[in-house]
Amino acid sequence: MKMNIEIECTPLEARQFLGLPDVQPMQNAVMDQLQQKMAENLDKFSPEAIMKDWFDPKMAERFQDMFVNMSGLGTGRTTKDKK
Repeated sequence: MKMNIEIECTPLEARQFLGLPDVQPMQNAVMDQLQQKMAENLDKFSPEAIMKDWFDPKMAERFQDMFVNMSGLGTGRTTKDKK
């Protein structure tokens, strides 16, 4: 025997029926804090700030070091050492 029961209710009604806690105030508080932090850091993502970070002379050296290390050229090993 197969039975199908359909219940039409809102998510709030389902949570209340099942005895689950109302997390809406907590979600609102977290979203408010998230928006505040995003607004505080918004100036760090301006085009001027990004370009300043990308074209910093030290950044070119970091990229070069990263690629040397990734390619294995920065290990200090010679072809004789690889035997």
